[in-house]
Amino acid sequence: MLKANVSWSTNTDSYTQGKEAAKKAVVDLIQTKVAFLFTSVDCNVSKVLEGAKAELGTAPIIGCTSSAGIITPDGFISSENGFTGILALGDPELTVGVASSPKKEEARLTGQMVAKEAMKKAGRTDSPAYFYMVASPAEEEDYIKGIEDVIGRVPIFGGSAADNTVEGKWSIYTNDQVFADGVAVAFFYTDKKMSNVYTGAYHETINSGIITKIKGKRTLVEIDGEPAVKKYAKWTGKKLKDLEGANLLAETVTAPLGVKDRLGDLIAIRHPMFANDDGSMNIGANLAVNTAVIQMEASVDELIKATGKTAKEVNKELENKGTEAGAYLFIHCGGRRLAIGERIDEVAELLKKEAHGVPFIAAFTFGEYGVKDHGANTTGGLMLSFTGFSK
Repeated sequence: MLKANVSWSTNTDSYTQGKEAAKKAVVDLIQTKVAFLFTSVDCNVSKVLEGAKAELGTAPIIGCTSSAGIITPDGFISSENGFTGILALGDPELTVGVASSPKKEEARLTGQMVAKEAMKKAGRTDSPAYFYMVASPAEEEDYIKGIEDVIGRVPIFGGSAADNTVEGKWSIYTNDQVFADGVAVAFFYTDKKMSNVYTGAYHETINSGIITKIKGKRTLVEIDGEPAVKKYAKWTGKKLKDLEGANLLAETVTAPLGVKDRLGDLIAIRHPMFANDDGSMNIGANLAVNTAVIQMEASVDELIKATGKTAKEVNKELENKGTEAGAYLFIHCGGRRLAIGERIDEVAELLKKEAHGVPFIAAFTFGEYGVKDHGANTTGGLMLSFTGFSK
């Protein structure tokens, strides 16, 4: 049976923070198969890992910096000293292979490399049942392609590393590596079920258009032949001056863009991050010319309620598979948290209610990954990737 513990610390010393969190996380675990560790950019990440390893030994560690805080059953955890939270899983019937690498020449090749290494670490030559990924907020789609080159289409869950100010101060880490640009994976080998609910939980509006010009993979230049920022301002009624530069990021959280998958089962949210002087906008995930983009919307109340609803859906999916949760990993967009602001305690209460006493940790990321209804593994922003692990 799966046994899980969640723990946290806000000790003033980074090493002690990691050690305290890890010591509580491994209580009663005969063998820790994987430890999800989320910490703060305000900590010395290497020291946090040193402290954690002092208690975890050789148990696989994987994680990233979380934006501004984490949520556990004790509530929203944050402090001026930073924070460290750990979700540790132990199960005799579970094998986990963890691997990581800074980006090499190409993201896809790096994905292939870490996939092979994760299989090796697990002592396996077959594909895992599912996998967790954390990458830098840049080329997530290419890392996934590289991983799938090796293991095929296997369900993904996870999210991208984050900081508090969108300045690139984030870190990704495993037992022996800390870096800002690259990817880490945890391959799960088990017969037990996992449920991942991946959603933006926004509503479609009547505003939609065709992407007619992009630059690179993530700069939206024109919608229906018009500068993207100008078109967005028309759709939303927002003033152009309010959307300038970095203002765009916060202005679009309750009214982002969305793209549908090929069957329309999933709307992957595309978060406008920055408005350029030429009227183009930088987006947090890949785009394609001649595809439709939709203006989405949700109130802050709806963003909050969506967390409880999505956690409930995870439970329902597990119930439909004849099982129930033994642990949860809730990946929540850091941009959504920004809009929720001081009401984040309401999110904590909803998650605690739906977890029914089962250990969980929530981290705040700058990009989320998941899969819906046998579709392709997908990345998006402003989304929820909520995962339940079967007992």
